[in-house]
Amino acid sequence: MKALRLQAFLARAGVASRRKAEDLIRQGRVRVNGEVASLGQKVGPLDLVEVDGKRVALPQERVVLALHKPKGYTTTRQDPHAQKTVFDLLPEIPGLHPVGRLDRDSEGLLLLTNDGALTHRLTHPRFGVRKVYRVWTEGGTLPKEACRRLLLGVDLEDGPARALACRPAPGGAVLVLGEGRKREVRRMLEAVGYPVKRLLRLKVGPIRLGDLPPGKWRRLSEEEVRALEEAVGKGPLE
Repeated sequence: MKALRLQAFLARAGVASRRKAEDLIRQGRVRVNGEVASLGQKVGPLDLVEVDGKRVALPQERVVLALHKPKGYTTTRQDPHAQKTVFDLLPEIPGLHPVGRLDRDSEGLLLLTNDGALTHRLTHPRFGVRKVYRVWTEGGTLPKEACRRLLLGVDLEDGPARALACRPAPGGAVLVLGEGRKREVRRMLEAVGYPVKRLLRLKVGPIRLGDLPPGKWRRLSEEEVRALEEAVGKGPLE
């Protein structure tokens, strides 16, 4: 391993996103070789990195999984209010975490990995990874005018949002978004008067849900992982 900036190391180790890792460093919760770390500090393979007194190491092998998340499962590992989480469906893999999220009532493709740097690239709005959703609404098939409004953009409480593509489909629509704010698809459709009854994510970047059954997972092939990397660029995250 070549020397990495500490926040990139923590992200790659799956501790947190790079931004949250920077917060941990600023809070003095990270030590390198027993000393309180500083933001931007570099670490190499012989350095001992600890967060809140617990040693942190890079995963021995990168894993990227695709899961068909069923309705009723949350995407958090520990949620005192959740009866079921996606981790009930998955093998125990150190550092495994969701790439973004799907809310409890949504279904479809969820990627998970132990590579925090890859997660950062796939979820940061700057990289604009496209996600495709099939929705069914209480108002039925979305009219072209509603699609036009979504393409132009709607105002949400956390700022404007717009679809990159929209086409009516029986009972609802197919939408393409370039970001993944909390419940964004649902809030956008509610803003144009078509509340969502069912939401199924079909695609994240180049990865498709395909015929993967609900509740089942598969490991991405090396070709698929390379396609993900190409979708977000391979440059360093420092």
